[in-house]
Amino acid sequence: MTQDQGQWTLKELALAGELEFGDGYRTKRSELGPSGFPILRVAEVLDGKIAPIYSEFVRPEFRSSMKHKVARPGDIVLTTKGTVGRVAMIPAESAEFSYSPQVCYFRITSGNKVIPKYLYYWLRSDAFRVQAARLKGQTDMADYLNLADIGSLKVTLPDPQSQRTITEVLGALDDKIAVNERIAETALALAKAHMGVVEYADPLCISDVADVFDGPHATPKKTTEGPWFLSISSLTGGVLDLAESAHLAEEDFPRWTRRVQPSKGDVLFSYETRLGEAALMPPAVRASLGRRMGLLRPKPGAVRGALLLHAYLSPPFQEEIRRRTVHGATVDRIPLKEMPTWPIALPSVSVRDRLSDALEALHASIEQAAVENRTLADLRDTLIPQLVTGKIRVKDAVRVVEDVAS
Repeated sequence: MTQDQGQWTLKELALAGELEFGDGYRTKRSELGPSGFPILRVAEVLDGKIAPIYSEFVRPEFRSSMKHKVARPGDIVLTTKGTVGRVAMIPAESAEFSYSPQVCYFRITSGNKVIPKYLYYWLRSDAFRVQAARLKGQTDMADYLNLADIGSLKVTLPDPQSQRTITEVLGALDDKIAVNERIAETALALAKAHMGVVEYADPLCISDVADVFDGPHATPKKTTEGPWFLSISSLTGGVLDLAESAHLAEEDFPRWTRRVQPSKGDVLFSYETRLGEAALMPPAVRASLGRRMGLLRPKPGAVRGALLLHAYLSPPFQEEIRRRTVHGATVDRIPLKEMPTWPIALPSVSVRDRLSDALEALHASIEQAAVENRTLADLRDTLIPQLVTGKIRVKDAVRVVEDVAS
């Protein structure tokens, strides 16, 4: 297909003045400081959203060195090293930050040939993934895309009005997903409020109320379907986001659950990097723990999972984690063998059952929203490649979206 028929490489679009793309700012060690201008790392780009933690900063006096490699609202970012292929768009309300060298940014400069949201969805389609997978195989560096590779990617472009129509269809699904995410956020805020007004008993040792389990210390071969292999990136403030996890083969599942198989009501947590993050294991999900992930299994009659989760997320226990963290040369970690002796504060016995009932009801609404979002996301990801390649008519996709999102 020629340019006149609507197919361009990203490099051709850049040369035509339609877009700018590049990698992030290569910070010198002498420019780093304890505070200043934040750097967005690969781990902070989730698929479809930015989740900044900001642990690296460029000192303010070097701000001008970054020039155009500073994030702008509407930029599209793509991770190009390590976990390759995560895509997100910088929201309108975003604060300024710099991209790391492992993040490629795309900035639409014209809009005559391509609109930002269309390029965003194209980068999330199989049309991109198939080309990227082939290019990764041509390098001597696993899981890496360089700028020359990215420039050679071919994107099919219908006219801008058709692009807008396609993004409106897909955006309707993303809007419904966002509504469900706000429902979950509200439920978590209510849970936190419940925990903030109860009377607490004297702290207990974790071993008094739960057993501690370690996850595997390796990674299985990942598959496109099968049981879940959980990732610490899926632990997001009390909720398990399976979009950030992978799958493993059914025949490999017994090996990876030999130590423990997560079950409903277990508390999942990260013990290396992302310290303090935890989530409640939902029902009806077959999964193994991922690397750097531990599990607290409540002891019957001592505490229920939702209450244990929020005790873990409470400010006193988060401070306990910070106090006992082992700071290594490469990563910070929780000394897992010592964890059973740590103190954890629970509400007084007289209110535990009533509070647990309230927390479990809130988490049931969170899980209902999560299940619906997985259905909506699956539909969106099915429609993306069909719409951007013209295999399905927009009006047919609209009908399908209206049926599901109503």
